[in-house]
Amino acid sequence: AKLSKAGPARVRAVLYMAAIVAIRYNPHVKAVFERLIARGKRKMSALGAAMRKLVHLCFGVLKTQKRYQADYQNA
Repeated sequence: AKLSKAGPARVRAVLYMAAIVAIRYNPHVKAVFERLIARGKRKMSALGAAMRKLVHLCFGVLKTQKRYQADYQNA
């Protein structure tokens, strides 16, 4: 299971390192990663999902123009 080479390599590299850090320190990203590993996914596939989760979190912050809240609950 390899990461896709589609898209800008620099963005992919930055997201890769950010996802590795987020897996250690962000409970939401860590939960996504561990859930996929428990389902039998390979680590690189789960890491790709963590990268995508980070992108979604970033777009959510930009869209709402509010600070990131780790304890945010969607109603």
